[in-house]
Amino acid sequence: MPSSAMRRFSLALLLVIFSAGSLATTDTGSADDAFASFDDAPLQEAVGLPAWFKLSFLDLADDIEEASRAGKRGLIVYFGQKYCAYCKKLLEGNFGLLDILAYTEEHFDVIGIDIHGQRSMTGLDGKEWTERSFAADQGIDFTPTLVFYDSEQREALRLPGYYPPYQLRAALEYVADGHYRKEDFRTYLERADVSLVFEAGGMNFEPFFSPPPHALDRSRWPAEKPLVVFFEQGDCHACDVLHTGPLAEPDVRASIGQMDVAQLGMWEDTPVITPAGERTTARAWADRLGLFYSPTLIFFDEAGDEILRLDSVVQFYRLRKVLDYIQSGAYRDYPNFQQWRSATGN
Repeated sequence: MPSSAMRRFSLALLLVIFSAGSLATTDTGSADDAFASFDDAPLQEAVGLPAWFKLSFLDLADDIEEASRAGKRGLIVYFGQKYCAYCKKLLEGNFGLLDILAYTEEHFDVIGIDIHGQRSMTGLDGKEWTERSFAADQGIDFTPTLVFYDSEQREALRLPGYYPPYQLRAALEYVADGHYRKEDFRTYLERADVSLVFEAGGMNFEPFFSPPPHALDRSRWPAEKPLVVFFEQGDCHACDVLHTGPLAEPDVRASIGQMDVAQLGMWEDTPVITPAGERTTARAWADRLGLFYSPTLIFFDEAGDEILRLDSVVQFYRLRKVLDYIQSGAYRDYPNFQQWRSATGN
């Protein structure tokens, strides 16, 4: 079997093995729990960049050119922070897996940016930044964020937050094999024999979910409070963890209960009127939004504009901070979540 075909076969096999609902159980619990359930409070000890990351002067154009000369498919820019539990999970967990590490080193150079750092750097437009100002300009809300650039300085993919190993593997091949040139990541995952569409088992119900019909239009009639839309699916372990973990906390439930809340099956043809007033279906809307991870929570303001989204693994600490940001109305003064945290010490 040719090497490229073998890689595609291996990816499909790994995706099936690691997809939600098909993970084997060990003595220490399911493999899902290893990525979906962990303490996300700030670390007591700083996490450093791996030794295999490229030493860089942080000139992105030069870094991409050097990667290309070395025969790599592109550059990955890692946005992180020293005391971020999600960053540690990525660096020591996902990249601690030998197959992920080997594939990454073969196809990409990786450089690290501290979103609070003050090192000087140069963006692709030649403009000078500090790490912190560049991260703000890039709209980095959550760490870790991985931004993939190809040899033509084109942004091929962005992963905003921590994702489990099977989706990181898929992302690496999606860019390395050039699939991003002809399809989005959601379509690629759906095509790669991943069990993304589940039929057995229903979605988790919460009493604060508004019943259908889902008329979420805020463009003509602005609402009095923010809206959060839960995009979920059945037989979704990460969804179960969200509902039995963070959403089981009384303060979290109370905070969400002060918003307008809707739940949609991201692969279902449920009719919905979006906050912008468009008549569509949940599946078509999720497709247009490019959603590939469940659960995804998207927050909208009173006029129907998106504030931010949580479309990666989320635990207690991060969810509480996001809810504070929304409920306090801070998004009106700080359009970037990290800017709010830095300015207010949250």
